[in-house]
Amino acid sequence: MIILSIVLLMGVLKVSTLTRSLCCENNYGAIKELLQSATQSKSFFKSLRKCSTSSTSDSSLPSKQYYEKLSNNEIQEDKHQEQIVKQLDNVYVSIKNYAPQSKSMFSFFQDKVKQPKGLYIYGAVGGGKTMLMDIFYESCETKQKQRVHFNKFMLDVHAKIHEVKKILARDKAKSYDPIPPVANDIISKTWLICFDEFQVTDIADAMILKRLFTELFQLGVVVVATSNRAPDDLYKNGLQRSNFLPFIDVLKTYCDVASLNSNIDYRSLKANAEESSTKTYFVKNFANEKKLHGIFKLLCSQENDIVRPRVITIMGRNVTFNKTCGQILEATFDELCSRDLGSSDYLHICQIFHTVIIRNVPQLNIKLRSQSRRFITLIDALYDNNIRLVISSDVPLNKLFSNEAVIDTHSDEHRMLMDDLNIKANDGTDANLKSNIFTVGTSCVNL
Repeated sequence: MIILSIVLLMGVLKVSTLTRSLCCENNYGAIKELLQSATQSKSFFKSLRKCSTSSTSDSSLPSKQYYEKLSNNEIQEDKHQEQIVKQLDNVYVSIKNYAPQSKSMFSFFQDKVKQPKGLYIYGAVGGGKTMLMDIFYESCETKQKQRVHFNKFMLDVHAKIHEVKKILARDKAKSYDPIPPVANDIISKTWLICFDEFQVTDIADAMILKRLFTELFQLGVVVVATSNRAPDDLYKNGLQRSNFLPFIDVLKTYCDVASLNSNIDYRSLKANAEESSTKTYFVKNFANEKKLHGIFKLLCSQENDIVRPRVITIMGRNVTFNKTCGQILEATFDELCSRDLGSSDYLHICQIFHTVIIRNVPQLNIKLRSQSRRFITLIDALYDNNIRLVISSDVPLNKLFSNEAVIDTHSDEHRMLMDDLNIKANDGTDANLKSNIFTVGTSCVNL
């Protein structure tokens, strides 16, 4: 600041002197000197600004954090991840000085701000998508940012839509689109949204996504997302998918698409390495049931509560669990996955309990498709919220999903589950089935 002040003062004195010279002597040489001085000053300040900007951006790029983790042996070298990091760097630079243009009566007179494109990262589970997105999120300096699981985001959206509709009904308003006020409420708090596990399995979500995200993107929202699916495969085989397809074009217009397929499941490698010291997946037998009871008893000793049934109210519904103690839940598979529960219920469980013990998990197959879908959603919610998990099952983990041949592929629910697990209707093998459903499970069953 001192140097800049001196330079400016010298510039003012020089201009003042030359101006007097011009007025008194009409000196052509002074005019030339004045123009050269102004040009040099302009280039000097431009170079100074450029230097300052580049030095700050380089020190906070996502790639810097990534390579620090690599040098500290926190992660393994992966060329596929490095390519994604470069693309995240590009997004970071493009939003460095970005802010959505507020709509007002003076917006017409303002220069239109170019909206940066986001990034949609897809690939197999365990490849590091979430880790890379989290590095990007932590690097971004804006306070108007949100990192959220996609299911949680959509639950909040539906709750906001419900509130808007209640207000409209109270005011006896005629038909009115609730999406714009919901979108405005979102962007009033955040314009950079990082979605983890971007997936569409619910028809209620599928039907509003195009309208919602069209509104958000037009308001200036930038999206970075991770998913196990390419955009064109979202909501595949879903009900009324033709109404959902326009959303895919909207997504690809506002987000670049990047594939992360290193063919390595780092979460499984970590789980296998820690299995001996942190075993929390048990095959049912007398000895293991005794160990499981010991774990529950030990955890309960650290709680200020007694073992008792508990009724949880979730969005106006009462859900009863027979065995809880403070923030410990011990439930059977049927209690959690054979009842009519969904992602909102599982997310609510994550807010109440820090440890969940699941007993009597059967060998799953396509015949148990509803229970299997709920189990996937449950594991996903527990993992994303860092909930400790202990499981007792009829079979070892690598046989948790059977290789039973697929039959009766006509129901919509059946086809959606097959699509979630990447199974073809005429494929009786279980390779894709087991890898896609329980790679998530493998990473979650470690305390």
